Amino acid sequence: MMPEAVGIQIENLHKEFADKRVIENLNLNIEAGSFVSIVGPSGCGKSTLLRLIAGLETPSAGTLKKTSEKELNFSFVFQDPNLLAWRTVYENVRLPFELNDQLKKLPADKQDKRIVESLKKVHLDESQDLFPHQLSGGMKMRVSLARALVNSPRLLLMDEPFAALDESTRFEMQRELHSLWQKERMTVVFVTHSLFESTFLSERIIMLKGVGARVVLDQKLALPATREESLRTTEAFNKIVEGLSERLRA
Repeated sequence: MMPEAVGIQIENLHKEFADKRVIENLNLNIEAGSFVSIVGPSGCGKSTLLRLIAGLETPSAGTLKKTSEKELNFSFVFQDPNLLAWRTVYENVRLPFELNDQLKKLPADKQDKRIVESLKKVHLDESQDLFPHQLSGGMKMRVSLARALVNSPRLLLMDEPFAALDESTRFEMQRELHSLWQKERMTVVFVTHSLFESTFLSERIIMLKGVGARVVLDQKLALPATREESLRTTEAFNKIVEGLSERLRA
């Protein structure tokens, strides 16, 4: 039986770097199993918030709690795939088993099974012997995603993972990510600059602006649960994007 997804409760969160106030008095509740996008202009605190959730940064004040703190619950996908050039796709996805003390304890056959399953989820099982220089940008990002999935995360944090991809590849990755989220029902917190991307992927969009990462919009989206490509050209979709754009410019 799959473990429950992870919820996040944030109360009066503050984060400062030297004399720079990045996040001030932030309050959010992210439901377990939801797909939430964080949007806003550059420098508004989106990535800092994600790093605080991941435990890569420590709050200056306030509380940030997860409904489960199990060691293997979380994965982080960065904008850069960060693949090791001298390792194959399989060997890159295997990296968490070498770095994580809990994963190291798994028998070799179970490690192999998890790696193969993760590669199948991102449609790379037939490319496992290739090296990074033989991969397209989209394939490299799939490797990064597969590496994040080998520990069966119940919380997946993503910091603009598709920003560097061409539009066609980005659309394809968005569809695959949304489909994967529907199957796995992990909690996803996704940072992006793209209002179109956040609208296509998310159940809920949170917009941050200004000094202190002020929440200026927190909106649940009235869109179909399954996101087909045709959704991008519908009136409902474009009305949401238009409303987000107006709020961003306000």
